[in-house]
Amino acid sequence: MVSDTGVDYKGSSLLNRHVLFVISGGIAAVESIKLLRELRRHRAKVTIMMTKESEKIISPLAVSWAANERIVSDWDPEMKQLNNYDALLVAPATRNTIAKHIHGITDSPVMMSLAAARGSKTPIVFIPSMHQDIFDDPVTEDLLHQIEKEGNYYLHSTKIEDKVKQPDSIQIVADFAHIINSKNIDRQIIAITLGANRAPIDAVRAIQNASSGRTGWVIAEYLHRMGHEVICIAGKTSANSTFNLPTIIRAGAPNEMLEASRNVAKNNPKPTCWIHAAAVLDYFAEPEIGKKASGGDKWEITLNPGPKHISELSEITKNTVRIGFKLETNVSEDRLIERAKDQIQKYGVNAVVANLLEELGDSSKLRARIIRDDGRQLIARNEQEMCSQIEDIILGI
Repeated sequence: MVSDTGVDYKGSSLLNRHVLFVISGGIAAVESIKLLRELRRHRAKVTIMMTKESEKIISPLAVSWAANERIVSDWDPEMKQLNNYDALLVAPATRNTIAKHIHGITDSPVMMSLAAARGSKTPIVFIPSMHQDIFDDPVTEDLLHQIEKEGNYYLHSTKIEDKVKQPDSIQIVADFAHIINSKNIDRQIIAITLGANRAPIDAVRAIQNASSGRTGWVIAEYLHRMGHEVICIAGKTSANSTFNLPTIIRAGAPNEMLEASRNVAKNNPKPTCWIHAAAVLDYFAEPEIGKKASGGDKWEITLNPGPKHISELSEITKNTVRIGFKLETNVSEDRLIERAKDQIQKYGVNAVVANLLEELGDSSKLRARIIRDDGRQLIARNEQEMCSQIEDIILGI
């Protein structure tokens, strides 16, 4: 049972991370409650500071409720602005706050905290929120350039209603976690195929695998939050990612996905890991020219086997960590594991994530069985465990 000020944990990407959350006086300060609770859902320990201007927009009492912490808004003997933090998040970041920081003005506890973070090289992430005309002012451009020059970051959405509004709380926290965790020395470049393949049988009809792409999105989002560089090669998906991932290549047809994967494998820097989560269309037909007329008694279609992507990519992706997926139906657990082991033996992958179709979507069942090339067999009771175990394989743990 979650208390009134409590939250349900969604992940651990900010576990043991001490974050100083700064709220300045933009109207987007009203979004602070959502943002604070999202930070806590991903296990961040949050200290909150508010400018006097922000208190005119949102009540410190409401912010304190969201954070389940006392708010710092004035000078006090504890001087929390000088504590050690893993990162600072300034949301919203008014141009006044950004300009004061760039020019070293420390006329409040908030500005002192930013100056101290710059001195200790603690990452600072600014979320600008302002009218489009102010954002387009060359002075603003210079200020934002200076933020990047100092090795810090700013995130913003596209223009909405003549304003540069801050992204939603899920997007901000996902990218914030990515920035912090990308500092870890063992981060990888990961390519993941996901979703279904679709192949035409005439000009207007097609056959397609029954795959929503949800599992692939979940894994991609988790790895992004953990600081890895993720490249998604996505087929047809009915599920959507919960936030905007930085690199998504759409490739719905089997040959398009294979060609896109080959191109990614040749790019520099090359992926260090491949996750083959897509439901590749194993059988498809040569499409008829034009549209087959309706009204006939039957339409006989001959499906021929297509290339196995995991096999076709074996040579070009050698010396990388490779993870396959195996989905079976109406077989025993022992048979599922046996077929996963066959995939390891046949294609030389490092691990296979194995699932029974009958168990998917049932929270009382196992989320996945993961079979590794060293003989270890793991079980994942939920998506977080599945993603964490996949990351362990990527990192050689």
